[in-house]
Amino acid sequence: MKAAIFVLAMGLAFAVACTPPQAANSPNGARASSISSDTTAQAPRGPKAAPVKSALARPEPRDFPYRDAPPVRLGMGHVTIEQIVHIARGGAPVRAEPASMDRLDRAHRLLLAAARKDIPIYGLNRGVGENKDKTIFQGDALSAEMKQASERFNAALLRAHSAGLGDNLPESTVRALMAIRLNTILAGHTGCQRIVAQMYIEFLNRHIHPLVPSIGSVGEADITVLPHIGLAMMGEGEVIRRGERMPASRALALEGLSPLKPYAKDALTITSSNAHSASLALMALHDAEQLLDSAEAIYALSLEGLNGNVAPMLPIAQDLQGYPEQSAAAARVRGYLAGSYLWQPDSARPLQDPLSFRDMSHLHGAARSAIEVARRSLTLQINQSDDNPAVILDVTAPADAPPAQRATYVAEGDVRGAVVPTANFEPVAWALPLQAVNVAFAHVSRASCYRTLKLSMNHFTGLTRFLAPDDTAIAFGAIQKPCGALDADIRTLANPVSLDFLPVAGDIEDQGTNAPLIAHRLRRIGERLAGVFGLELLHAAQAVDLRLRKNPSLPLGRSTARLHAAFRTHVAFLDKDRPLTPDIRASLEFVAGGHVLRALERD
Repeated sequence: MKAAIFVLAMGLAFAVACTPPQAANSPNGARASSISSDTTAQAPRGPKAAPVKSALARPEPRDFPYRDAPPVRLGMGHVTIEQIVHIARGGAPVRAEPASMDRLDRAHRLLLAAARKDIPIYGLNRGVGENKDKTIFQGDALSAEMKQASERFNAALLRAHSAGLGDNLPESTVRALMAIRLNTILAGHTGCQRIVAQMYIEFLNRHIHPLVPSIGSVGEADITVLPHIGLAMMGEGEVIRRGERMPASRALALEGLSPLKPYAKDALTITSSNAHSASLALMALHDAEQLLDSAEAIYALSLEGLNGNVAPMLPIAQDLQGYPEQSAAAARVRGYLAGSYLWQPDSARPLQDPLSFRDMSHLHGAARSAIEVARRSLTLQINQSDDNPAVILDVTAPADAPPAQRATYVAEGDVRGAVVPTANFEPVAWALPLQAVNVAFAHVSRASCYRTLKLSMNHFTGLTRFLAPDDTAIAFGAIQKPCGALDADIRTLANPVSLDFLPVAGDIEDQGTNAPLIAHRLRRIGERLAGVFGLELLHAAQAVDLRLRKNPSLPLGRSTARLHAAFRTHVAFLDKDRPLTPDIRASLEFVAGGHVLRALERD
């Protein structure tokens, strides 16, 4: 089984460190984070592997555990979300495919050839934004005078566009966005110098992490956030180098690196990309998916606490609709409940349970379908060019191309191609599916809260009111309010925000998606959802224990029995009234820390 990095941020109360669980091929059927050597660096196994800490915890982890692992190869067009997470949170090094670096050189030469023909090119010999009508230089960009003009423009572009605010991004997020931008640069359509890609590689492998503000992008190329990477490459601003905050100039000097002197299209390459938005999105999506794996096992234990009906999870019922993700969720629940008393007839068992129990596979199936759409779209984003303009190698103008189209094509020496304006920085193709995930998770949260409420009601469970251990205890009478508070917060965070933008840059940039905000909201939903699931687990375990007090020989499912036993090592049975805040926090930690999946993987 391959090691999976299970990391979930704890913004509610505390952060949790966790070792990578082994999820692939596990009996629970949960998705594993596939990590293989070379193409994806192999995660170390065994007791010597350091824990992977939350990327959103404060302070940030300084002990990236996989920094000495084999490098992740970029530039081949098929990097995975799990690989980016491995680079970001595990600290894995990177390596560029030699062929991709050769493409950079050829694209750069094609760009310069276009400049020599004095073809107006955005961000090269013309300005950017509303300043697209300003001429930066005319003629050969390699002439001394023109190169100086280009270098001045490039440095000014990076400085003027460094315009963010808010807390600095976590180092892991900075690593993710640098890895993503490096990979899209290596697609070969930017026209930048080879040294730009090499600087990204050096920063990642030497653990030089620029300080980058977290707020400033409206999700239409992160042009006020990403330039801070370029500043650091020039020796300006600040970085964290191997855990120590320092001026970027000092970090470069300590590593023996020369400051970057951007020219031609280098600054626009660094500035104009959705790498920041994509980094937030893919890590939030990665965590959300693994959280859902835990939630399905918790649901199975809740069903045992309720003495619920397993009929809605049967294949014969699921096959009537044929939604694959829904059927898979039901299959996992059946697997968790293998050997459970629920498979035996019980005259006291209701014919039908509340919808929050019956509909679980439908809700989780819909959430996983939304995740899969977002995952596919994000995977395309991190592997393809989002550059404007794009340098396209080895193409010639169609024979019937009109003059305006022919004007974008260039041929000089051994390079030929076109420099074409694009709108490929538009991330709506993955921002909308990501927004759908937020809505889906709000449905999942509401159902979990309702299950928690039902477990505390004696007319649904046949147990004591509020799962009290005796007639004198108050037990879980007040604990429902934190659940309601979390769910209300999740409901608010799930509200769509992709249309909430203003026209900027002199009204020429009149489209936006708020992709970073959508991703931030997914992360925050995940943080709160861990608390919702923790509260459900707290109730499910109490209900199961009350049933076991009545019938000690009552068999639980093989997987749910392991989950129940593992949880009880963190939170004790409520045998009398006590402060519940520590229990709530411990339950949240149990879920967020990956303990649910690890319990299921034990033999």
